[in-house]
Parts: sequence; C-alpha cells; structure tokens
Amino acid sequence: MNTFRDLLIWQKSMNLVTEIYQITNSFPKEEIYGLSSQIRRSSISIPSNIAEGYGRDGNNDYLRFLNISISSLFEMQTQLEISFNLKYITENQFNKINGESREIERMLSAFIRKIKARN
Repeated sequence: MNTFRDLLIWQKSMNLVTEIYQITNSFPKEEIYGLSSQIRRSSISIPSNIAEGYGRDGNNDYLRFLNISISSLFEMQTQLEISFNLKYITENQFNKINGESREIERMLSAFIRKIKARN
C-alpha cells in the first residue's frame, strides 16, 4: 500500500460523500445551514480522518483518527435517519446509503481491531 488512496475504506467513504452530496441537493432550502450542512460535514469527516491518520507517525495517532472517523460515521448515520424520518429522502435512498455506511462501519471496526493488534 503506497497511500491512503489505496485503502478500500477510504475509497468507499469517498463514494459515500459523493452520494450524500447528491441526495442533500434535494433537501428543502431551509435546511441548507441545518441538517443538509451537518450531514455533509460528518460524511466528509469520514475519509478525511482516515487520510489524516494514515499520514501520522505511529499506530496510536492512526487509531485516534480512525476512531474520529467511525464517530463521524455514526453521526452521519443518525442524520441520515433523521432525514428519512422527515421524508427528505425516500426509503430506497435511505436503504442504499444506510447499507453502504454499515459496510464502511464494519470495515472500519475491523481495521481498528487490526491496528490495535499491532500494538
């Protein structure tokens, strides 16, 4: 592995950000500084922290950033569910994004366990 771009979880989380942006484009205009902005920020934080942690020196720093990433994922999942409850997204959109986010969650959890085992 040469860069963080080679990590499948980074690639999948980048795709997730793109989908979140596309979906939130249809949110009501009054949500532009509310839920739309918040769900975008939390989704961006996922691949950003994976990348930042990759660039740090040592497993402890890497773990810290991976934990921030998974926390942002949980935040985004919550905001996604709120969006669904408010009917800003369809059930199909929710199921697709939620399924992708759950896959990233499992991958991140496994990656965190792997890094912890190195210590």
